[in-house]
Amino acid sequence: MFDAAPVHVNEMPGRTLQVEGEEYLFFSGASYLGIPRNRAFQAYVVEGMNRYGTNYASSRNSNLQLEVFEEAENYLAAYTGAEAVLTMSSGYLAGQTLVQALQGSGHFIYAPGAHPAIWHSKANTTSANLKYEDWVKQAEQEVQAATSEEVIIVCNSIDPLKAQQYSFGWVAGLPQNKKITLVVDDSHGFGVTGKDGAGIFQELKKQLPGVRVLVVGSLGKAFGVPAGVILGDKQLIDKLRVSPQFGGASPAIPAYLYAFLKSENVFAEARQKLFSNIKQFRQQLARPELFNFFDQYPVFYTQNQELCPFLLQHKVLISSFRYPTPADEPITRVILSSLHTTDDVDRVASIINHLEAESF
Repeated sequence: MFDAAPVHVNEMPGRTLQVEGEEYLFFSGASYLGIPRNRAFQAYVVEGMNRYGTNYASSRNSNLQLEVFEEAENYLAAYTGAEAVLTMSSGYLAGQTLVQALQGSGHFIYAPGAHPAIWHSKANTTSANLKYEDWVKQAEQEVQAATSEEVIIVCNSIDPLKAQQYSFGWVAGLPQNKKITLVVDDSHGFGVTGKDGAGIFQELKKQLPGVRVLVVGSLGKAFGVPAGVILGDKQLIDKLRVSPQFGGASPAIPAYLYAFLKSENVFAEARQKLFSNIKQFRQQLARPELFNFFDQYPVFYTQNQELCPFLLQHKVLISSFRYPTPADEPITRVILSSLHTTDDVDRVASIINHLEAESF
């Protein structure tokens, strides 16, 4: 089976990248809105650095309080529909802070593929090889059998590797004598899915009125902001604010939160461009059934391991690597971004169609 060799570069890819002096189209990565290469966003970051410097080397709980943190958290609460929000320096730190706070409060059930950021121990591998639908049946049985009154279900909102959007309606049917907390990592949804890119929180709150919904994740994917976020109820967020993990950690970089607050129109414009690229790509594919994908999401997964080397011959780099371990099958995906032009999308679709025509 083909294994793609790593491509080494010394620049951040945008819609293209330079490899040994030659230009390649770049259809990989998780920068769905292309924000790291967005000129308007970069200008706001520079504005923010002029005001706040390059970093804030202090605790959020110090006697000096930068207002931008509270402004960003209030904005995120209104944007996502959460009662309260906490920002941290990374999605991983946010996830760990949350699950450590919940540890000991109930019986944990982990979905397959749940990101390590939301693990509370190594005991998260029993369902690793199950399909989501099979795991749901197992989880329903496990909730019923749990001796603890409180159950914490932990999962991702999306499988960004195999391009699957998860459904959570089944949680509403769990036994009412159990107190259910649903912890969802929405790192790959923030900025793209939900109303105006606000992610899954609002949908879950409406769908699951009797469930405690907590959403966590990174803002570093679609939004391009090096920060993590926790969405939940005020009681929990207030508890996390006085936790040693929060007080002892470096906060998110203020300049980036400033840029985030300034960039609502930037994100909206990039999101519309992304959706346009997705629609164009789907329409251009001669055999879209050879990919896993879902509506208005930029990841297209395929089991065809010939695709990556074939595209590489045509100066197109896509995502293909073995995951989660070197012994696993390669995960091969075409990933669109807002940076791609209509010509870029036409070109990659045309090359893929040519390969599929040769293969069948």
